[in-house]
Amino acid sequence: MKKVLVITYYWPPAGVVDVQRWLKFSKYIRDGGWEPVIYTAEGGEMALQDDSLLEEVPEGTVVIKQPIWEPYYFYKKLTGKKKGEKVYSGFITEKKKAGPGQRLSIWIRGNFFIPDARKFWIKPSIKFLVKYLKDHKVDAILSNGPPHSMHMIALGLKEKLGLPWLADFRDPWTNIDFYDQLMLSKRADRKHKRLEQKVLTTADKVVTVSWSWAEDFKKLCGREIEVITNGYDEADFEGGEPALSKSFSLTHVGSLNKDRNPKSLWKVLERICDSNPQFKEDLEIILIGPTDFEAINDINQSGLESNLKLIDHLPHRAAIDKLRESQVLLLPINDTPNVSGVIPGKLYEYLGARRPILCIGPDKGDSARIIKETNAGKVAGFDDINEIQKILLEYFVQYQSKILNIGSYGIDKFSRKSLAVKMCEQLDKISR
Repeated sequence: MKKVLVITYYWPPAGVVDVQRWLKFSKYIRDGGWEPVIYTAEGGEMALQDDSLLEEVPEGTVVIKQPIWEPYYFYKKLTGKKKGEKVYSGFITEKKKAGPGQRLSIWIRGNFFIPDARKFWIKPSIKFLVKYLKDHKVDAILSNGPPHSMHMIALGLKEKLGLPWLADFRDPWTNIDFYDQLMLSKRADRKHKRLEQKVLTTADKVVTVSWSWAEDFKKLCGREIEVITNGYDEADFEGGEPALSKSFSLTHVGSLNKDRNPKSLWKVLERICDSNPQFKEDLEIILIGPTDFEAINDINQSGLESNLKLIDHLPHRAAIDKLRESQVLLLPINDTPNVSGVIPGKLYEYLGARRPILCIGPDKGDSARIIKETNAGKVAGFDDINEIQKILLEYFVQYQSKILNIGSYGIDKFSRKSLAVKMCEQLDKISR
């Protein structure tokens, strides 16, 4: 078995979706001849904790943890958060609108913590891993970001040891949807772009999760970028079919931030409820995970407060069960400049759940591409109120007749097993 050192900030028991990519790859790349050695942070900030994910770490996996210091104590002081409160990375404000303290913290984050708040872990990690790798040989290193500090650690190891390196981008760097919200100075913007360019041109292979983002990265560095999407784990969906909810349930799992808040959907639901009392009675909006204040406020102002069910967090398997029970799965896409490449990780688990999807986003985006290729649901534009209403009423009529279902196909290529084969192929190419 060849060995790959995987540098990843997110690892169980952290319960955020970012954990899933390399937790699942570590489970399946052994079949392709690669043994993962995980390097991760000890004492990192966890927005969510899911101890059940520890059970999914493959037996015998070497997990190396090193202490990390992060400036979140000062962030919480600035924003008025209590010591034990959660910190989300996706610009989610749960209880109130962002105040001056939060805006100041964002400015500090963008201009002084470059590439991100884990920057203080870069040098200690390089020092530790250089020593570790002298006694524990590996055939390749792989960095998984964001946070992009993970790529900077791998860059340091590449420069000192010359090991083959694969940089795996779950999200863009300077093309990320919230980059323009960081209030960057010209100096900070130049530094972010310089570091990004160095990673993109120094790594032996660069991988990302969507076709549009691969093209964006290619424009930045002039080289081919491989696409290995996120996926679903077939093992998560084993067992009998759960009973569908009796309500007309519209379920969203994961973070619902301001950019992902489907304002047109709430307006359409209000309109239908006003004209159709039975729809109003049967409707249940289930939001599982951190939800922005603005989204909740919009729902309440649309008169849908009694139809709303908020669930702060569920263990991963319990969340999967909720998807399988739901009548319709909501997939609002981030309404941002780089929207074409946005494929929320939840889309793949929606595919695995095999329930009808309502995607609100660009008809030509990568998420729409997958939904259409697999016949997994329907897509409506951000502001296409008529199309959103048409889809909802069509689903509702089928729900009333107890025939609401889909005949999806071709989803196997998005299974974690299939994707692990592709990842092993890329590792093989750089380690020969």
